Amino acid sequence: MPIDKSLHTETKLNTHSVSVFEILGSEEKLYCQNLSLLAKLFLDHKSIYFDVAPFKFYILTENDNQGSHFVGYFSKEMSAYSDYNLACIMVLPPYQKSGYGQFLIAMSYYYSKLENKQGTPEVPLSDLGKLSYKSYWITTVLECLLKYKCNISIKELSDITGIRYEDVVFALNEINLIKYWKGQQVLQSFNQRQIEEYLNKKKKQKEHHVKFNQAYFISK
Repeated sequence: MPIDKSLHTETKLNTHSVSVFEILGSEEKLYCQNLSLLAKLFLDHKSIYFDVAPFKFYILTENDNQGSHFVGYFSKEMSAYSDYNLACIMVLPPYQKSGYGQFLIAMSYYYSKLENKQGTPEVPLSDLGKLSYKSYWITTVLECLLKYKCNISIKELSDITGIRYEDVVFALNEINLIKYWKGQQVLQSFNQRQIEEYLNKKKKQKEHHVKFNQAYFISK
């Protein structure tokens, strides 16, 4: 079923409409099995599970007057007891480096926050997946720090972003913003201007990339 038919994004070449379709593995078994086989072509580490019933699949397409064109997808286990918010993610090579991977990652955390959970992806991640998650975690954590002007704890960062506590710590370590004090991990003081400059530089580098905006993401 289509989740959103009206989300418009700007790519490097043009203005495209994109759609996301939610598919239950239990209802579209063959289609979802074929998705897993397709992903295996590009993800060497991926294990193939033909029992797709426990998973939801979120299919991302670019749309034009000729129809909807498959871009990529992510899958998610439906178990209420799992903290994993993403089982597998794949974007076809022609659509990579356009922000679609970050779009799907952001979408997975959107669902985590709706469920009042702190999410994390299943491992192992591909090399490209590791880079994508590192970029997403660092950018999201820095944006949150700026918003609250560092008047926030690591746990609160996790609660607000929906990112698992350990992944927030990883992101903070990567940018040297964490220290140990009295046996606890706490935030370092930071230069707000430097972080603003860093985020503005990242934004400029990716200004033509598709972005997830929950304000325009409305379930049908």
